[in-house]
Amino acid sequence: MHAHNTPSTPEAEPPVIFEVRTATLADARFASLIAETISTSAKARGTGIAGRTPEMVRGKIAQGKAVIALTADGEWAGFAYIETWEGGKFVSNSGLIVRPEFRGMGVAAAVKQAVFQLGRQLYPNAGIISITTSAAVMKLNSRLGFRPVSFAEITQDDAFWEGCRSCANHGILCAKERRVCLCTALLYDPAENENPA
Repeated sequence: MHAHNTPSTPEAEPPVIFEVRTATLADARFASLIAETISTSAKARGTGIAGRTPEMVRGKIAQGKAVIALTADGEWAGFAYIETWEGGKFVSNSGLIVRPEFRGMGVAAAVKQAVFQLGRQLYPNAGIISITTSAAVMKLNSRLGFRPVSFAEITQDDAFWEGCRSCANHGILCAKERRVCLCTALLYDPAENENPA
């Protein structure tokens, strides 16, 4: 899968081409940069993004559950991974991040599409869930067939909610007994999307 930006004027630089694929063990060298970029982005936005450690990023890569975007020169440009919950009943698309210098070039959409496809390939019957405060992520999810749902319709696995502990909005989530937060819960239901009414 490839993403690229298109020059808007004849004088503009040629488009940057990105390779988007399932991450391999060789990509683990980017784990610290990915984790640092997630943390920096959360602070800059002032909104909720759960933290990730370099070890966790390496683990997802080693399990074959991560997607990475690279430039033709091999620079890291974007990343996301999948998690499973309730024995594979639910899959989450998580940790979507694009390196700041490559934002606005279609990388997020390409990574989101690839991580969605990876989740569908590995867990074809699972509901795919996402919680986010990002309007851009909500738009990407909507294009893929996700719909907003109540928190009660997604996994109730305590380990899933534990991932919210490092989010700036964790206090709100706890005060509302995990029923609501500033995030929107989104669900892709394979039964709904493959057999629309």
